[in-house]
Amino acid sequence: MSNTKRKVAIIGAGIAGTTAGLGLVNAGFDVIIYSDRDQASLRNDVPPTGTAVYFGKSLEYDAEVVEDLYDIGTSTGMSVRIFSGTGETRTPVIEFDSAFNYRAQAVDTRLRADDRLSRFLARGGKFVVRAVTPEDLDAIAGDADLTLVATGKGGLSALFPVDPERTVYADPQRHLLLATFKELDRADHQFAYRSSDGARHNWFNIHADFGETFFGPYLHKDLGATRAFIGFAKPGSPWIDIFNTVTDTQSARDAVVKLFATYFPEDVELIDQLEPLHEDPHSWLLGAVPPTVRRAVARTKSGHAVAAIGDAAVSFDPLGGQGAQNAIVQSVLLIRALREHKDKITYEWLQDQFNKHWDHRAEAATEVTRLFLGDEKYKTHAELLFQAAAVNAKIGSAFFDFLSEPQPLLGIQSREQIDNFIANLAGEAAETVLARFKAPSQLARANALERVTVLS
Repeated sequence: MSNTKRKVAIIGAGIAGTTAGLGLVNAGFDVIIYSDRDQASLRNDVPPTGTAVYFGKSLEYDAEVVEDLYDIGTSTGMSVRIFSGTGETRTPVIEFDSAFNYRAQAVDTRLRADDRLSRFLARGGKFVVRAVTPEDLDAIAGDADLTLVATGKGGLSALFPVDPERTVYADPQRHLLLATFKELDRADHQFAYRSSDGARHNWFNIHADFGETFFGPYLHKDLGATRAFIGFAKPGSPWIDIFNTVTDTQSARDAVVKLFATYFPEDVELIDQLEPLHEDPHSWLLGAVPPTVRRAVARTKSGHAVAAIGDAAVSFDPLGGQGAQNAIVQSVLLIRALREHKDKITYEWLQDQFNKHWDHRAEAATEVTRLFLGDEKYKTHAELLFQAAAVNAKIGSAFFDFLSEPQPLLGIQSREQIDNFIANLAGEAAETVLARFKAPSQLARANALERVTVLS
């Protein structure tokens, strides 16, 4: 059978659907993408689904499908601060600033998907605006050699039951607030008190009791260089009440300022300068994601094999930055395999491809997410690696390598393996490295830097 004659149907036009669609059209397949929204609505009438940062390795996978279109949204490292307690008992615990061993890129998911869809159409792909039900899917799959499901809408998620052996959590582990803001003037200077690389480093502020915040450079679909914030509130955290005050772009900005003023006051002077994107009423999002692994291959009513990709197969808590990256890697691995596979695409073949993806990336990505969530399994990892990162730059950079390439974490499970990981990077015993760690007594404030700059 010739590749050029094989028909592919893809349900969903987000990152996973448009990436798979464009890659398969490039490979010579006849592809139809179905979406319940037209292209303009997908770009302009919905919020972005997270910041979708690509950390290092996923950019290499992505380059197999589409050229790098963006020179904004790049970050080169992470400025980390950890606190505990509140009020008079509030205490800084750890501070470090690590350069990445790779390039990271945060681009509006609506822009990424729109650019892929435009290229898909220009290269002969077909786009059908139509909501797809399980009954519709049965008919669509009957007319295609391969059917991929990249959305759970319309009851499609019910086709792919939760895999209890691979799913760790039954409930969301964080409540989310995403908000996007205009870029600050003199950004490099403004951010320099947190990092020697200034505005090119993201901020990762952690409150040991209540949650985490991510703040960094971002490419907005219309306004270009901007700043993206994501707050991750633990279940029961008082942050959830702050998040729930958000109803529009202005209240999103006010909520973020209140959060920093209350829990991270060292940064509030800078955060207070942020301006909301009133030009985009969808530039904020509230949500909660239960991290879930599904049985990613199913049969329709008539017995046609269909496969889930992206979040429809594995959904991650966004804290570890694995969702969009996993969708890209899964899509590219599937495209590579389909280029070589000339026989009929069967249920068993699709199941084998998902299992290979699980072994190649998805399992490790779920474990890295657990590490960043502070899961009990990784409590010792977090305690030792954060302390070691605070006194050794190589360890800090290697810690964030897990965001790019999660697989090595699977080989670092015991205390001995953690110690060896630290020692190999530092060139000395782990206990020697850790003995140098001392908690900071205070952290730099934005206004302190301004005073020094003015006086000098």
